[in-house]
Amino acid sequence: MAEVAGGWSMPVAAGPPEFLPVLDVPGPGRQRRLTVLFRWLILVPHFIVVWVLSIAAFFAVIVGWFAALLTARLPPAIARYLADFLGYDTRLMASQFLLIDRYPPFSLRQPPEYPVRIEVRPGLLNRAAVFFRLILMIPAAIISGLLSAGWLVLAFFIWLWTLITARLPRPLFEAQAALVRYRMRFIAYSLMLTSAYPKRLFGDPPTDEPPLSATRPLLVGTAGKALLVVFLVLGLGADIGSSASSPSSPKQPAGTINTAPHYRR
Repeated sequence: MAEVAGGWSMPVAAGPPEFLPVLDVPGPGRQRRLTVLFRWLILVPHFIVVWVLSIAAFFAVIVGWFAALLTARLPPAIARYLADFLGYDTRLMASQFLLIDRYPPFSLRQPPEYPVRIEVRPGLLNRAAVFFRLILMIPAAIISGLLSAGWLVLAFFIWLWTLITARLPRPLFEAQAALVRYRMRFIAYSLMLTSAYPKRLFGDPPTDEPPLSATRPLLVGTAGKALLVVFLVLGLGADIGSSASSPSSPKQPAGTINTAPHYRR
């Protein structure tokens, strides 16, 4: 396995058929109230950068889709860019969700010193799964959309609690880390960076191996799992309420709220 851009590896030879992307985030710690107070405001430049990068990612995915149909893998240059884009997007999400207090760097490649990291291993793809990727994405897109919509309902209260206490409670950290990781895995699948379908929303099974970070493995307690269920229920309610208040708008499947990356907010 050859190391390429920070945070991911490009297979030299055929490896395991599936690699579920992983997320590394340090555990919850004390946060500066000033940065919490202006968190979403100071991240605006990053939202603009990600929006610009997403335009290039859109065309890269189109080219990569045709290439993957022919060769069963993404071209290395496209895989490298999409993995770097996913890493940038995920670092921004971790900061937006108050998982980390450090300001994300303006770097497409993974900065060695920044603690939020992802690992993806672009490799062989199933041509049939590539051809039907848009259809296969629908269930995961619905779950990701419901989670995001439900979190948005509670976002102000989560922000206010963190501002007052200068710390994100452990159950909230676990639930939001699980949300960010699932969303990252969904985008990785949609970008054809992995053949592994998004899963393990409610955390990883316990293991005897020492943890590599607070999210590797991601152990979600009962309270964290309950919060994830609350996100899903609130997201469904928000979707139903939005559809009911706009009877003249075209009908959409339940859960399609905000299934795209955050630059479309």
